[in-house]
Amino acid sequence: MQTMSEAPDILGGDDRPAFFPIGNAEEIGLDVPEDRHGMGVRTWVRALAGMQKEAFTINASNGRAWRLISDEGPYLAGHDRAPCPLCTFITGMVSSYMNEILSLASDRSLDIEDIELTLGNHYSMEGSALQGTMLGGATPPELIVDITADAGSSDLADLVHEAVAASPVNGLLSGVNDGLFNLVWNGEQIPVGEVLSLESPAAPDPLDAFSAVEVADLPVAEDLMIKVRPADQIEGVPGGVNTSLQESQSRTLHVQARCRVRDDGVKVIHENLFKPIGSEFRFLSDEVPEDGGKGIAPDAMSYLAAGLGFCFMTQFGRYASITKKRLDGYRIVQDIHFAPGGASGRTGRPGWADPVETHVYLATPEGEEFARRTLDMGERTCFLHATCRTDLVPKIEVMA
Repeated sequence: MQTMSEAPDILGGDDRPAFFPIGNAEEIGLDVPEDRHGMGVRTWVRALAGMQKEAFTINASNGRAWRLISDEGPYLAGHDRAPCPLCTFITGMVSSYMNEILSLASDRSLDIEDIELTLGNHYSMEGSALQGTMLGGATPPELIVDITADAGSSDLADLVHEAVAASPVNGLLSGVNDGLFNLVWNGEQIPVGEVLSLESPAAPDPLDAFSAVEVADLPVAEDLMIKVRPADQIEGVPGGVNTSLQESQSRTLHVQARCRVRDDGVKVIHENLFKPIGSEFRFLSDEVPEDGGKGIAPDAMSYLAAGLGFCFMTQFGRYASITKKRLDGYRIVQDIHFAPGGASGRTGRPGWADPVETHVYLATPEGEEFARRTLDMGERTCFLHATCRTDLVPKIEVMA
């Protein structure tokens, strides 16, 4: 089996845009999930090589499908071709918070002259992968809102707190929401191990769809994602080269996103992975016209769902690398059923969501028990599944 550092740079040889709208989603079987609560997002993710991954998302509330990619930096022996999963997830979070703040301000006829959101997420990893004790953790997000508007500071603080609670993101943060899983090993659905079972037939394997996808002929903003600053290649320090591949870990992670709205309404998000030592990327996010945007960039919930799927998949590759086991292919189909935003969706209530549902496909000659163990360790060490299973109340500071 190749080591992570020996893995080919598949994304570096891909001539297509990093992110693009999908033009033939229905033709290749990328169907929308059922509409349980008004907003469902289905995500298909496959591993390419090393830490590189590709995802398709489709939002049932608007029918738009997007292709996104992910990679890791030197801390995980990645090629750093694309943002890490935590960066994609935080982009969806901060974009959703901005959506809700602006929608609620509009409902209250409040004129916002200027606004910038700074969101910080912190995670932890403790224990041994070989002993099965490694566990990912998450702490409450920290949101700073720098806002200038025709209202008093107390009114603006109320606005922000209500908007954050109204975001669909709240559905993943509030309460304890353990994910539900199916497991397909070498083409055969088998019982899961320690994780909760989805108790339904596995969804069709999405493998063939990845090679058949076509770029949609739709208006798209230029440079949906760019690297602003590459990661420093530093060895022998916390968060440096290959440190996230260590068998036993006790470390914290820190990712930050800053969001502003440009003149055409598109949200511009700069994110930095501070711990471990990562790159700075710039994303664009937009909603469809029905939700007040132009639909020229991926929407907030598509980023959020893709980030969660990417992070979960990363743990499979990392666990196989640490245990020196063969994992020849791995993919997921993931569904998240949200209620629309309380402000943007006009529901007038806090955001909520069902537990994340994930169908896992592993190709490995290492045996059925290894497949189950890989799924169990993937769930245990995924920072974003830890976010879902931990009751988190965002810490909010409003600077008015």
